[in-house]
Amino acid sequence: MEFGTIEREIHVDAAPEVVFDVVSSPEHLRGWWPDEADYPAVPGGAGRIGFGDCSRGGGTWEQFTVVDAVPPRHFSFRWTHEEGQVAAAGNSFLVVFTIEPAGSGTLLRMTESGFRERGWDEAKVAAEYAEHVSGWDFFLPRLPTYAAKIGSGAQA
Repeated sequence: MEFGTIEREIHVDAAPEVVFDVVSSPEHLRGWWPDEADYPAVPGGAGRIGFGDCSRGGGTWEQFTVVDAVPPRHFSFRWTHEEGQVAAAGNSFLVVFTIEPAGSGTLLRMTESGFRERGWDEAKVAAEYAEHVSGWDFFLPRLPTYAAKIGSGAQA
């Protein structure tokens, strides 16, 4: 099996502008993916996202840096680099969201890459890849429901 890139494609019953906000805004990201998110949603914006109860020390913080933000078509970020390091190929994963109008909704494509570039041995690459596949398979299906609520004006 090749552990180079994770690719997912989903249809969302919301306008591209809504989907862009849902994948780029820290406030909306918390609605479907991490429990905490704190970063400026502009290219070069650095911050972190948290999983679990980070306020009480029971969670995990991950570093997060916005690479590109082109509303409403494209949002990308690097994550999981060590605190204090500048996110780059070789020390982080790159996630790219491509957003396209599709009928009355939006086609969202997500790719995550950078597994082989980390310099890990084959077992570590395979384990990280499997963990991220499992994570995206759990979290991405939550996005369309959340985006539909936001698009309808309902509180998520």
